[in-house]
Amino acid sequence: MKLISWNVNGLRAVLRKNFLEYLEAESPDVLCLQETKASPNDVEQLWPAHYTTYWNAAERKGYSGTCIFTKSRPIRISNGIGHSAHDSEGRVVTAEFADFYLVNVYVPNSQRELTRLAYRLTWDLAFLRYLRRLERTKPVIFCGDLNVAHTELDLANPKANVRNHGFTPQERAGFGAFLKAGFIDSFREFQTEGGHYTWWSPMAGARTRNIGWRIDYFLLSAALRPRLRHAFIRPHILGSDHCPVGIELR
Repeated sequence: MKLISWNVNGLRAVLRKNFLEYLEAESPDVLCLQETKASPNDVEQLWPAHYTTYWNAAERKGYSGTCIFTKSRPIRISNGIGHSAHDSEGRVVTAEFADFYLVNVYVPNSQRELTRLAYRLTWDLAFLRYLRRLERTKPVIFCGDLNVAHTELDLANPKANVRNHGFTPQERAGFGAFLKAGFIDSFREFQTEGGHYTWWSPMAGARTRNIGWRIDYFLLSAALRPRLRHAFIRPHILGSDHCPVGIELR
């Protein structure tokens, strides 16, 4: 079973580029998109008929948003985390399958001047509580743009960014709380070295020179570790400032 996550930075924009070609070539069983910036009525749905789509659009038009494409219909779909203070921006879609929950998430950015850092930290706590509630029933996989580089291995210039959004001690501690709760960073199960990134600044040459950040992840409950065959990053896939990431399960 192949699961893919991709922050497309605007689904309408990437549809005009390479989205359909990528979807056909990759052919994931489930595809989780973040920052869709669209509702179903905003796009021409040209993807293969064997995918069913489930959307969570932000109340603010053209902002945020998440979507799941899946070949197998889930038992249940839910939007948000059940917390009104956090559920207006279309940041979470959860699909319940027979033996796990899959949570697609677009975590809030704390912003360049850290103007949203306090909210981000509140979000992290609420989101972890949500994951733990799900895990009482069955194992959990969550994926998406978590808007944080966890360790110095996860960005090209850690010393220059130690107080910048996405690499503050508080945000890194928020990610660490997922690991302390027993979730596994799937990519680090297979690759322990740096130089592997999922987002690059639009500034000239950053992607070409691989000056990036790893801020897109798949994490999973420890109970699912025996089923994890592979975790990977697709840096060669263009169309967004992020690239797809994925896992394969037995």
